[in-house]
Amino acid sequence: MQYVGIHTQMARNNWNSIMLLLMFPCIILGMLWVFCCVFGFQHTYTYDQYYNNYNDQYSLNTEAVNGLWLEIAPWAIVIVGIWFTIAYLFNAQMVQYATGAKPLERKENPRIYNMVENLCMSCGMPMPKVNIIEDPQLNAFASGINPKSYTVTLTRGIIDYLDDDELEGVIAHELTHIRNRDTKVLIISIVFVGILSTLLTLLTRGVLRMFLWGNIGSSRRSNNKGNGGVIVVIIVAIICAAIAYFLTLLTRFAISRKREFMADAGSAELTRNPRALASALRKIAAAPGLGHVEREDIAQLYIIHPKKFTQSFFDKLQSLFSTHPSTEERIRILEQF
Repeated sequence: MQYVGIHTQMARNNWNSIMLLLMFPCIILGMLWVFCCVFGFQHTYTYDQYYNNYNDQYSLNTEAVNGLWLEIAPWAIVIVGIWFTIAYLFNAQMVQYATGAKPLERKENPRIYNMVENLCMSCGMPMPKVNIIEDPQLNAFASGINPKSYTVTLTRGIIDYLDDDELEGVIAHELTHIRNRDTKVLIISIVFVGILSTLLTLLTRGVLRMFLWGNIGSSRRSNNKGNGGVIVVIIVAIICAAIAYFLTLLTRFAISRKREFMADAGSAELTRNPRALASALRKIAAAPGLGHVEREDIAQLYIIHPKKFTQSFFDKLQSLFSTHPSTEERIRILEQF
């Protein structure tokens, strides 16, 4: 892999990341408008001269839909904004709590602490926090959104199993994620995907509940013919919601996958030993992940995405938009340096 021009590529990716992140609010507002359409269908009757009902149908009242959307959208923006702010500011604590990570001091493991410190000095970056997870599986990840929260986390398994050169390559990979602001961008995308998936669940359940037990359900019981239009509308709304979630997966994929290659290249630059990271990736691929953590959003941070998250058909479909490229491809490129 040719390293020339990688800083230009980093700048281009950062700009693309900003543009992609701007898509998330647009997706949320668009999804909200689609669900407003469910409530904007009117039941209309047409009568002949003898006042006999001879045409019964549903039609979309776009004025009512737009009015409802304009009424709800500001509240949705405020709620999502508060939600996003809380998740954004407290992401470090959330990741630490979810993984069971604990701070690692120099006196506890001078080998690891000195590796991180020396690599930071060689590239002129501030020293991040170092955390350890007491887990025998092999894993490492970087997290944080600013110098106060930047953290490199390692499992006990990866510390004990890798030799110094391999471990240095892994740490340099994670430090490159921090230098490139990858952790900040990925955490933003994780927060937005989490918010959107929760909103989709709540809105879909609300529409179905209204259909079964609310006014639409009453209309169904009184007029089966007209209700067919409502069923179509609800199905369309659910499909549109699924498309919106699919777009967020695609956006997350576009944001993150190239960054893994760039972090590998950054590790090779820092350590001058790309084959050490290639060797480390081979070992990590045999037992990646955390045994007690079953969260996909946390798994996105790992140096290698665990295979156990991609067993079912739908998980395999989602893995097509994984934040990580194949380990074999990463190793092949590193060995070409």
